[in-house]
Amino acid sequence: MHQEAAGTTGIRRAVKAERDEISLLIGEAFMADPVSGWVFPDEEYRRAVHPVFFGVYLDAALRDGWVDVTDDLSAAALWLPVRAADGGPEEDDELGGRLAGAAPGNDRARVVGELTGLAHPMDRSHYYLPVIVAAPGRRCQGRGRALLTPVLDRCDREGMPAYLEASNERSKALYERLGFVSTGTVVDLPGGPRMWPMWREPRP
Repeated sequence: MHQEAAGTTGIRRAVKAERDEISLLIGEAFMADPVSGWVFPDEEYRRAVHPVFFGVYLDAALRDGWVDVTDDLSAAALWLPVRAADGGPEEDDELGGRLAGAAPGNDRARVVGELTGLAHPMDRSHYYLPVIVAAPGRRCQGRGRALLTPVLDRCDREGMPAYLEASNERSKALYERLGFVSTGTVVDLPGGPRMWPMWREPRP
């Protein structure tokens, strides 16, 4: 799930000691996200469970990938390297299971994990961006582009594709400007909003 992040401060790699602060940032940033609102319709419960739910992505990125943040921790982007899997989307299956475990009894969390896992291309290695956010009141200031540009430049140097799922039209437009295109598959949540899986080929 994604929102458009924005900002002008410096970009750096997060450290594990900042894990809880980043988790709270992500939880607050996604309070108004349409997909999260569908998964957790009750606002009070959504606010309580968000740090745990998105902590699954955060812990995976801190362990297996990396987390880029602005100097003031007002925006963050989580990245996971994904290896091509001949036998199916094993990494996404594992991540989906952890997401379901973060919200026990919530079938919608399970559905999101299953549907996004099925839509995730796994035939080529790539960098996966599961989450990018800015704090409320810090959006539309250039933070999203500032967080994404260095990694996309790295993708171009390494010849590595990038992948994400956009959860709203505004963030989808930002990603398109940065070279992402629709995979041709749309994730329609039952009775809920739409998500757009997007892929970016490295540029020469």
